[in-house]
Order: sequence, then structure tokens, then C-alpha cells
Amino acid sequence: MTIAFAFDNSYARLPDRFYARLAPTPVAAPALVKLNVPLARSLGLDPAALASPAGVAVLAGNAVPPGADPLAMAYAGHQFGSFTPQLGDGRAILLGEVVASDGTRLDVQLKGSGPTPFSRRGDGRAALGPVLREYVISEAMHALGLPTTRSLAAVTTGEPVLRQQVLPGAVLTRIAQSHIRVGTFEWFGSRQDLDALRTLADYTIQRLAPEAAAAANPYRALLDVVIRRQAELIARWLGIGFIHGVMNTDNMALSGETIDYGPCAFMDAYDPATVYSSIDEMGRYAFANQPRIANWNLARLAQAMLPLLAGDEDQALAEGQAAVDAFPEQFQAAWQRVFRAKLGLARAEEGDVGLIHELLTRMAEQRADYTNTFRALATGDGSAARGEFEEPSGFDAWYAEWRRRLEREDGEPAARMRTANPAVIPRNHQVERALGAAEAGDLAPLDALLGALADPYAEPADPSYTRPPAPHEVVRATFCGT
Repeated sequence: MTIAFAFDNSYARLPDRFYARLAPTPVAAPALVKLNVPLARSLGLDPAALASPAGVAVLAGNAVPPGADPLAMAYAGHQFGSFTPQLGDGRAILLGEVVASDGTRLDVQLKGSGPTPFSRRGDGRAALGPVLREYVISEAMHALGLPTTRSLAAVTTGEPVLRQQVLPGAVLTRIAQSHIRVGTFEWFGSRQDLDALRTLADYTIQRLAPEAAAAANPYRALLDVVIRRQAELIARWLGIGFIHGVMNTDNMALSGETIDYGPCAFMDAYDPATVYSSIDEMGRYAFANQPRIANWNLARLAQAMLPLLAGDEDQALAEGQAAVDAFPEQFQAAWQRVFRAKLGLARAEEGDVGLIHELLTRMAEQRADYTNTFRALATGDGSAARGEFEEPSGFDAWYAEWRRRLEREDGEPAARMRTANPAVIPRNHQVERALGAAEAGDLAPLDALLGALADPYAEPADPSYTRPPAPHEVVRATFCGT
């Protein structure tokens, strides 16, 4: 069968210093594990062809399809606050770009496809567990309605990878609006390569922010667009209890998509200090720290872009600072919209923010389940919400105040709340169980979990997907795949 990607590779037409051209490294025995049939069709691809031996060879990196122009992108980044001048795609190859049925230009990338010049002594490979974690979480995020990269396919390689132990190898085919990151701008900014920086900014405007092109200062307008997108994205992360885990600047996409699902996780019991990532020992990227870190990352983007913002250094600093300083207010506005929706409040009143914070404070004190508390309120089950609190008397007072506030709302607050509060999230213990079974050759738990996550705002047929972990099921640490 012919594997017909309709490639149009604009990034590959940029200057050579933006990337390293090379093909994926072939693997021993590729085999298909998961194929995202609806996504394949939206890309104009034939699912049957992708699932054929010829298709699997492409998804594993053993064959380069016609029209592809494979490359590893160059970028730098701040990792846990420290600058690393060269990161780049150390284990990923951008095959090319396609245009989806809705007109969106999308990258097709193989993750775990072998070493590149950016590998820093790494093996360039990925293990099956982290590949399937990204598949599950990214598709769950898409179903939840958040901007995200997506997963087209996961294949095993027939080769082992060595991490803390020997694991089965795998390759993920990732789809993204773009893989341009804050760290991509840092790459050229740190090298004081003004020509490349301008070329990158012009390309980014054309591809990701065409509305900025008509502005008096297009580069400042691009920065404003990126900041606004990140304010919205982080607010929505907090609304569903999502913790990225590694918010380094190379993991922040200018498209506003959630990208790089490494040691990410969703909270069970609410605690703003929650950390799951095994490498985040100081809690830099804890749940409640994510807005502050996003602001910090965006300041690094502004810093890299300073030569573009104005010819005069002082004016450039003023432009960059003004753009970054807008983030807290934009985030707060987005956060209030998210949490008003979660509580059924369509219009703003002065006391709403206090009402939201009061609930969150009591949830934290009582270790109430984050998802189930809000979902119970959305379904009108006050007793179920009350049951999430070990000492419910404090909840009772809040609940009475909230009910009085709802009386001043028009329409159907409960209907609005059901679309803002999921019934199902990818809970850590369920994800780990499904991944463990898949690594042992049993895909049934993974398929069942993906089925439940596909419609997260509906009550699942199997109520076990809404249950928090039992004490012996609690997952306390998640791990990066490198």
C-alpha cells in the first residue's frame, strides 16, 4: 500500500542552521501498538495503509515516505532555571508538515527515532511505557478540549532500551501545530544571530500568528499573542488539575499547545503543592507554581527577542517588560473565567473570586478529590460533594453561600458546569495499570482506558474510572522517558 502524506515542508526551507538534516535510524522489528484512526483520517491518511507493514515501517522510521524531508530541530533552553545553550531534538525527527482537513498546518514527528547531533550521548530512543503515557495523556487532553499535541501512532521497535532497567523500545508519531519553542528563540538569541532570529520570528508570525503581521510592531505583537495563549493554557491546566512536571523553556510551544508529556500527572486529592515528577526534587514545577513559571519562561522569550522589539536598547527593554508584565493580569482573567465556569457562574460578581478561593482552601485542608468535588457540584449532588470532606461542616457553610450566589444566575448553571467539570481524567493509578499491562502484552486495559477518556464530560459506563486510588494504589512519582 502507498503511504501518502501530502507533505509541504516549510520549516525545512529555512536556513540550515535551524536544524540538522538526517533520516531516522531503522529498528529491528517494528510492530504497531496503537493507531489513532480518527486523527489519521483528519490528516488525509488511509488508516489501513498506515497499519500495513509498509505503514508501520514509516511510523517506526525504517522507511522515509515520499515528500518527507527529515530533520532534527535546533533549540536551547532553561532547564530547572539553568540555561543549556544546546538541546535540540536529541531523539526526534521531524518528517515534514501536512495540512489537515480544517486547513491547519501540522508537523509530523517521530519521537524515539534514534540519535541526532543533539543527543548529548543519549541513545535517541524511547521506551514503550513513556510512549504510551504520552499517547494516553495527549489524547485525553484533546478530548478535554485543551490545546495539545496529539498522538497518531505508537509502535514497538523489537529492540530494548536501557533506563533504570531494560525496557521494550518504541516510537511515537506526534502531531503538532508546530514544534517551535521558547528555546528555539533562545538558541538564536544566545548566539546573537540577529538574521536567524528575525527569520524565525517572521516564520512564526506567518505560521502561528498571522494576526501579528499587520501590527505596527509585528514582533511585539507576536510576543503578546504567545503570552496571551500561555495565560489561557495554564489557567485551563489548573482547571482540570493537570501538572506538566517539566516546564522548562524547551517544553513551552509558541503555538500555545501542551507539549512534551514526560512525568506529567493529574491530581487526585487537592493540594496546590502537589509534585509528581521524580526529577523535580525542589517542587519548582508544582501545581500552583505553574503560572509563575510560565511567566518566568515568557520573560526568557522576551529576552531572546529584545533585538527585534526596537532598535534602541532601552525601548526594546521597555517593550519586552511591558509584554511580560501583562501576563499576571491575563492569567488571572483566564483563571477566573475557568473557575467561574466550573461553579456555573456565567457573569462576574465582586465576591466570586473569594468564593472560589474559599472552596479551594477548604478542599486543600480536607484533601478533597479535585475532579470528583467539582463534578459532584456540577451534577447537583451536594451530598456527594460533601462526602469528599473529612470534616464537612466547613463545606456546608460554603455550599449554602454558593447556592445563594447561583440564584442570581440566569439559564442552566448545572448544564454549563457539566461541560466545565470532567467526570473522567487519566488518573495516575489507572494509567500505570494500563501501561504495565501493555508492556506485558495485554492491550485491553489500555483500550478500555482510552475509551473512557474519549468522552470525559459524560458519566462512564464503568464507574471505576471516576474513583480515586485506594491507599495502596496511590502513585507518588512519575518519570521522564529519557
